[in-house]
Amino acid sequence: MARVAVIGGGISGLGTALMLGRRGHAVTLFEQDARQAGDDLHQDFFRWSRPRIPQAVQPHSLLAPVRSVLLAEIPDVYADLLARGAREYHEFDWFGEHPPHRDGDEDLVTLRTRRIVLEASLTSAVRREPGIDVRQGGRVQGLTFDADRPTRVTGVRVDGGAHPADLVVDASGRRSRVPDWLVAAGCRPPVVESHRTGLAYLCRWYRLRGDGPRDPGKVKNGSAAPYAIAGVFPSDNDTFAVNLLLSTTDPTRGALTDPAVFEAVARRFPATAAWLDLDPEPQSAVLAMAGLDNRWTSLVDEEGPVVTGLVNTGDSLVHTNPTLGHGVAFGLRAAQYLAGHADRIAADPADYHAWAAQALRPWFDDQVTADRANEQRLTGGAPPPERRAAALAACAFDDPVVMRARAHVRHLLQPADAAYGTDEVDRHVTAWLAANPDFSPEHDGPSRAEWDALIPG
Repeated sequence: MARVAVIGGGISGLGTALMLGRRGHAVTLFEQDARQAGDDLHQDFFRWSRPRIPQAVQPHSLLAPVRSVLLAEIPDVYADLLARGAREYHEFDWFGEHPPHRDGDEDLVTLRTRRIVLEASLTSAVRREPGIDVRQGGRVQGLTFDADRPTRVTGVRVDGGAHPADLVVDASGRRSRVPDWLVAAGCRPPVVESHRTGLAYLCRWYRLRGDGPRDPGKVKNGSAAPYAIAGVFPSDNDTFAVNLLLSTTDPTRGALTDPAVFEAVARRFPATAAWLDLDPEPQSAVLAMAGLDNRWTSLVDEEGPVVTGLVNTGDSLVHTNPTLGHGVAFGLRAAQYLAGHADRIAADPADYHAWAAQALRPWFDDQVTADRANEQRLTGGAPPPERRAAALAACAFDDPVVMRARAHVRHLLQPADAAYGTDEVDRHVTAWLAANPDFSPEHDGPSRAEWDALIPG
């Protein structure tokens, strides 16, 4: 069994430590923040300042791989997550009555919850695990290396000196200092691929009133205008978030941080208006996030691994803009693979790097493509969608066959070409277009003039 040092106590670090500990490895988890997710979810979510983790207060929908990994590896965490208020939503719940079951349909489930709920469940389990030593509030200051093999990491440097490890896992997030430490030690530099996105997010949290209406009816969770996308994220414990996505170059972006302006604009989109019409209680200010990129940090180059005894995971490995919600799923899938192959990876990480390139990299590339398209569309630089491509998205909400294909893509089960490129899906889309001869791609959000009229001069 390996001695493992995990740098970072976010979701990826917690998940990695827990799965390793459950397999008998001796794990030390280093987290520089002295605070941890605990029993008071409201205080933890709305009052804990976490400037290094701006996504912590943004809305999340946890995709099917999150549920699958938790159920397979740490089912007690999954049970605790539901007990804390997370809710399952099956993609076929949209139809009320599910279609005849096919193999794999049971996996098409989103977990509706705030990130903090999953953090609290993982933290509680990690604290109970006897093989995990949690070092809270202490910062890892560097790495230690083998004197005879200078590209072999042998542990981490902390305030008390050196902490030896057979394997170091960098789960310290998108601002990880590990690449700089490697270069300073004389290792070949990690290969970093970064794509800046020109997208900005603004969200506000609400809670349904205990004595008020609770069901918005059958309404989609997303609406769009040519220059903005609005969405609703139903969440745990009667909370939900209203979210607006627009270009960072949009001149009205700053005005939307005013709650009154934000809500007035959100009420012009059918999806968000339906939830705001339930008269919920606001729970937060308008929370903004921008300056994001899609970044892949590879510790292997054309010559092979740049270092041994160390691998990266979570946002340290692959950081994606959250439009598709891949981050937590990537982190837990990597944690599962690491835990199942830790001894081999400690000796030679090449297999882990190959797995990441095969299992995660294609989805990263899809994210880059999707974000470029969104940025072009929101700035008016993209042509309208082709009629059949738009129909593919629209008819999913009428046709379970197409909804299934959509869900397979959304939940990282199949690439789009494979999911949509079947004769069955083609027949169903053709039939839907024949039944809707007047269909044309259009937006259901406000016009630019209507939007601008709501912005103070």
